[in-house]
Order: sequence, then structure tokens, then C-alpha cells
Amino acid sequence: MTNDAPFFSLRRNGIFLPVLLGLAFLLLPIRLPASDSENQVFPVPAPPFSENIFPCSDCHDDLEINTTPRKLADEHQDIQFNHADRISWCFDCHDAANRDRLRLASGATIPFTQSYLLCGQCHGTIYRDWRAGVHGKRTGFWNGRKQYLLCAHCHNPHTPKFKPLRPEPPPMAPRSFSGKAPTWEKRHTDK
Repeated sequence: MTNDAPFFSLRRNGIFLPVLLGLAFLLLPIRLPASDSENQVFPVPAPPFSENIFPCSDCHDDLEINTTPRKLADEHQDIQFNHADRISWCFDCHDAANRDRLRLASGATIPFTQSYLLCGQCHGTIYRDWRAGVHGKRTGFWNGRKQYLLCAHCHNPHTPKFKPLRPEPPPMAPRSFSGKAPTWEKRHTDK
């Protein structure tokens, strides 16, 4: 009986062990480094603050810090919290010591231009999609400079869910240069 099968020829040539080790290596789990976009600072326009509201320190620097949750009576009465069950007070997101910054769950503070990091703590899959350009809006070039819109450009951070919208009517069917409907349209509308 001759051993002409490829397996035996590998063994005979002394490369059986390296091939076996190479195949075993391919089966090992491989941990790739975090992508650069996870640590990237994204170019964004200024957050959409209400007029005369920022910097917050203009008013809050002279006020005593009161972290007790309560209904605000003097200022910010227009703010209604409807953002998950856990977010119900200013200092869940805003930093008490420096009102011009936001506070992450870790205690680190960030500028409002990096609010996507704060939102991404709870909305991880949406944050991933936003970084990739699938969620939200970004402008610029495929292989060049881009500008992203912050979550707050589209969502009210205190009440982020969109209100229901009335759908627009469907688009008009295209017409030929002669003004007549294309044949496919006649087929579907002549019933």
C-alpha cells in the first residue's frame, strides 16, 4: 500500500507539524485592539443651546450648589424630564461643581461638544452606529474630514423620544417627456 495522499506527503517532507500548528493557531480566539474611533474626538458644531443659556457658569457660579432633586421653581421650568426611568435630575448628567461640563458615570467630566460619550454610556449600539455614520447625520468626505452632529442636534436630551410625525404623501410617479405615464404605471393604475 502506498501513501500518496497529500497528508502523508506533508508528513514525509517534514512540514506536517508546522501546518498542524498553523491550523491550531487559526482556531484560537483573537482579540483585536479597540478601533481608533473609540478614542477619537469627533469634529462637531457647537451644541444647540437655548439662547442666553450657555455658559451655565454665568448664572451658576454665584449660586450655592444644591444637589437635592426637586422641581425647579425659579429657572428652567420649561425642562421636562422624560428620559428613561433613571434620568430624572440635572446632576444625573450635568456636573455639579462645573456647570459648563457634563459628568460621565465614572465621575470624569467632559465638554458639551463630547456629549456623545455621555449618551453612549447607555445607548451603546446607537453610539456605535453614530460613530460609523449609520445613525444621525454627518457631512464631509468618505476619505477625508467629516463633521458629525451631536445627539442633541436631533434629540432633546431631557426628552429624547421624537414626537409622532404625520407622514408625507408618497412621491409622484415619474412621467415621460411626452407627458404620458410610463407603461409600468399604466399596468398598475388601470385596474
